[in-house]
Amino acid sequence: MQNTKSMKTLAKLLLFCLVCALAANPGGAQSRQRPQNFVVIFCDDLGYGDLGSFGNPTIRTPHLDRMAAEGQRWTSFYAADSVCTPSRSALLTGRLPIRTGMFSDTNRVLFPNSTGGLPASEITIAELLKTRSYATAAIGKWHLGWQPEYLPMKQGFDSYFGIPYSNDMDAVVKFSSRAEYHAFMKNPKREYWNVPLQRNEEILERPADQTTITKRYTDEAIKFISANKSKPFFLYLAHSMPHMPLFRSKDFENKSARGLYGDVIEELDANVGRLLDTLRQLKLDRNTLVVFTSDNGPWALFDEQGGSAGLLRGAKGGTYEGGMREPTIFWQPGTIKPGVVTDLGATLDLLPTFCNLAGVPAPADRVLDGYDLTAVLHGKGRSPRQMMPYWRGSKLYALRHGSFKAHFITKSEYGGEPEVTHATPELYNLDIDPSEKWNVAAKHPEVIAEIRRLAEAHRKAIPPVENQLDKRIAAPTGK
Repeated sequence: MQNTKSMKTLAKLLLFCLVCALAANPGGAQSRQRPQNFVVIFCDDLGYGDLGSFGNPTIRTPHLDRMAAEGQRWTSFYAADSVCTPSRSALLTGRLPIRTGMFSDTNRVLFPNSTGGLPASEITIAELLKTRSYATAAIGKWHLGWQPEYLPMKQGFDSYFGIPYSNDMDAVVKFSSRAEYHAFMKNPKREYWNVPLQRNEEILERPADQTTITKRYTDEAIKFISANKSKPFFLYLAHSMPHMPLFRSKDFENKSARGLYGDVIEELDANVGRLLDTLRQLKLDRNTLVVFTSDNGPWALFDEQGGSAGLLRGAKGGTYEGGMREPTIFWQPGTIKPGVVTDLGATLDLLPTFCNLAGVPAPADRVLDGYDLTAVLHGKGRSPRQMMPYWRGSKLYALRHGSFKAHFITKSEYGGEPEVTHATPELYNLDIDPSEKWNVAAKHPEVIAEIRRLAEAHRKAIPPVENQLDKRIAAPTGK
């Protein structure tokens, strides 16, 4: 009898301990029952200096600022290219564009008359997570091939809702001068572009109403999360904004001190808030890793409508820091150790990181250019990334190793002048000089020698591959 009472007392004590543990970590039971979820929020042409948490003095981004305070704000996180198509391919495959054919010295991105796309032989994050029964969705700008064989459903995604390429493509008029083009882009109307909005392969709307597109992307994202709250999911939410031409809804017109560009960013921020609120309400926040970043730097061609790289030199299209270093936030309450991370990271690292966290083997039959960031996310180690290559088309323009970055070739972001090959590379200590103002090559010949050696070994490890971006036909037509 005494033993029976002791057993009952012990059982009650264990139950009490379990209840206390769950109260302290409400996501704990859920995280043990199934793999964690992943959400990537990928902006288009967002500048390093465009968020409050990254130093912008006038654009209000309270939801992203809270996300940064609760999670990790990475200050040396890179896209793999300085323009759209190659950057997106690298995020999804964990491989440099020079390995996958998603590069070109002539056509730097895919266009409506391109016939190439991300090869079926490449393996995406979505395809890997599908092996563990993840629900997957791509929402927003795709830009990895618009033909059916290249759309997201052929790359591991269950569904797609978005535009197949950049929002400034399918323009309905021709321009006689650069000034006319700039005026057209800076004073946009929906009917100036015939870009389609699709669900899977079906065109829903043409031209897409870009004034409501940020909200509609988020609406779709929330529907997807809600529909899959009981199973693991991967959401790739690739916003069209703030790529030129800029559009925002009526609720955000003339709200920002930063003008039209600020309105667009503040609407993005509000919709990030909606998505995070959904995760909290569904009690999925502690089991969902959310990553916020951008595909490349700001499009400086368009002055005040082109965003800001903050203290960084350069912009979209180039290999100075402003073209490829991105404002990046990792968020997962109760799992991500909050703080500012100055270690190196890149969108290339998302694939191996997600694989590790989901318990999915990373591909072993190909070279991956990414590293697993789990240890630094959980506050248990440093980033394994020590090197970042800066490719532009088929050429390695620069290489960062540790604190130092060497530029072998330089060229303006957009312009007809020839590239400059440096007999002695420009060298910058990015820990001291993130603005790349002071060339310290003369002081550090040993650093240049080491980076040259690393660059040569890196180039030799890149086998020839078929270029996808130069394949072209006549532009498609549509209603």
